[in-house]
Amino acid sequence: MTADAADARHRVSRAVWDTVAELGIEATTVRAVAARADCTTGLIMHRFGSRSAMLVHARETLFERTAARADGVDAARDATPAQHLLAVVSSVLPLDEERTVETRIFIGFAAASIADAELRAVHVRNTRQWLTRITGLVADLHPHITVTDAGDHAREIVTAVEGVAVLAALDSTMYPPATQEQLVRRTVADVVDRISA
Repeated sequence: MTADAADARHRVSRAVWDTVAELGIEATTVRAVAARADCTTGLIMHRFGSRSAMLVHARETLFERTAARADGVDAARDATPAQHLLAVVSSVLPLDEERTVETRIFIGFAAASIADAELRAVHVRNTRQWLTRITGLVADLHPHITVTDAGDHAREIVTAVEGVAVLAALDSTMYPPATQEQLVRRTVADVVDRISA
């Protein structure tokens, strides 16, 4: 791939992300993305093939960004498994503008997935991959925890964290960053205490 082609590919990909972030799923059309990328609709269709594939790309981008941030959470040498778990799950909270945009996109895709089977399949696959990551971190909390129990606790944590994230993205006054972090910290601590008991 030439440098020009790579640049065009990046510009189009960024235009899809920015359009979804600014306009929402419903208003993200091939024409809107082409206008933002300053290119023809033909180039967008050549790159994706369909509007649906373009939206799937945006959802995959969201997952990749979330996963990369979680990968970047370095557990300090003396960090406990509980501290590492807390750091990873907190990485998806809308504590800054970038993550607030990501959460809004997540909400939009969740809503759009209700009526679109293709988007739903991608959304479910990505959320299950995240759940698998959290299940592994929960399993690290205690050497004798069963796979079933780790999965149950992980679902509890993921449900709580996503609930906090969605509420915070919609009402940041009631759920400022400090409150988000406190709620998630309590959820993780409660799970850790029950596993340790």
